[in-house]
Amino acid sequence: MMNAHADGQSELRELRREIAALRDAVASEGEARLADWGFAEGAGAGARNLAQYLALRSRDLSALQLRLAAYGLSSLGRSEADVVPALDALLTTLRRLCGEHADYPARESLHRGEETLVAACGAIFGAPDDARRTRIMATLPSEAAVDLDLVSALIDAGMDCARVNCAHDDAGAWKRMIANVRAAAARQQRPCRILMDIAGPKLRIAQVRAPEKCRLSAGDRLRLVAEFPKGSKQPAAILNFPHVAALLFTGAEVSFDDGKAIGRVIEASAAGAQIEITAARAKGMRLKPGKGVNLPGVALDLSPLTEKDRSDLDVIAEEADLVGFSFVQRPEDVALLRRELAARRGGRAPQALVLKIETPLAICNLPRLIVESAASGPTAVMIARGDLAVEVGLPRLSEMQEEILWLCEAAHVPVIWATQVLEQLVHEGVASRPETTDAAMAQRADCVMLNKGAFLPQGVRFLRDVLDRMDRHHAKKFPRLARLAAWP
Repeated sequence: MMNAHADGQSELRELRREIAALRDAVASEGEARLADWGFAEGAGAGARNLAQYLALRSRDLSALQLRLAAYGLSSLGRSEADVVPALDALLTTLRRLCGEHADYPARESLHRGEETLVAACGAIFGAPDDARRTRIMATLPSEAAVDLDLVSALIDAGMDCARVNCAHDDAGAWKRMIANVRAAAARQQRPCRILMDIAGPKLRIAQVRAPEKCRLSAGDRLRLVAEFPKGSKQPAAILNFPHVAALLFTGAEVSFDDGKAIGRVIEASAAGAQIEITAARAKGMRLKPGKGVNLPGVALDLSPLTEKDRSDLDVIAEEADLVGFSFVQRPEDVALLRRELAARRGGRAPQALVLKIETPLAICNLPRLIVESAASGPTAVMIARGDLAVEVGLPRLSEMQEEILWLCEAAHVPVIWATQVLEQLVHEGVASRPETTDAAMAQRADCVMLNKGAFLPQGVRFLRDVLDRMDRHHAKKFPRLARLAAWP
């Protein structure tokens, strides 16, 4: 018995030593990261905590977690929002178990990051009108410009933020949509913020030469070209950035319409590329202008703002509460958009910027993107799962969305969970079991976005019900042990 006790004390002393060393390393490495980002002086609390979290997670802590859990101690699984205070609290417990006198860090320091994040959500999305923590964003259809009742139904169902996609419609329609949102919100005395997405350099099919209602199925071939060749009857398409066709190389993957059809380049030249479709939905994919195109692994180096975007910013700077930055990839992209908006704002406070994470480069640069944006104005991050899934692959998407959630909580930055949430319900009126589970998982984000569809108000109401229920059981990664009502 005495040997077991001695062994236990020896292990506790070793854990105390390791945690003390870990705490010091995380603090010093965090400062080094801030210096590398160019924020050695005057860094905000979110930037500093993010740098410390990255230092912590640069290590494999899984074995250490098991050793801590064996003594009923914190395994640091909820340390995102307040990294150093969490380590300090754990270290104090270990010191006390080793017979030392030690004071715990001030209680408020253990919740400061969480409170900062809650405040950021309120500043960006507005105060919720109920106890629900996770906000709901809905993409407005074109009908919202002329149908006030539709907009009122969305707000009544639980929409906290209305999204205007500037890739569609025009400035006149956007202004009418926004006027309807503000009128409906005022009538219902319920706040509703406006997000306007710039279209960005999204690759799309601009022109098609093919038989009417042509569908691409596995085994079919298609040419991507800068201009249609004379005499050829093979289906061909021109992208909205025609020069991209010449950048393709043999073996490159090409994805159409968020992965509804996938092909591979089998022949490439300066004139364009021959693509063989390797996978597609059973009914094929309709080949028509407007369909999105992704080229994973192809370096495109497109400008982050198109001429259309710069024109649209004249309206966005006046009308939007939040600005969605599509296909942002580098810190200098953020600085560029902030400058463009400031030039149009006339000294007014900066709008909240929503960084839409859609590419591997954006993932790689995410910490710097957040720090750059948050240093000059309110910031949120959108996990744009449509393009992101195509760019990084479906198997990696699930892992990636988890890591983005953790990273943003560490930075005290709200996260929007987006793309194909309750897609079947919104389009067909009936939800599937898998998408209901997906909606429940989305509750760990700070906002969930629905795309437009014929049953959008029903989708918003259903999502509100799911989020209300899940709020009883989870707050971010923290499981709430509420009473299980099904088994009294």
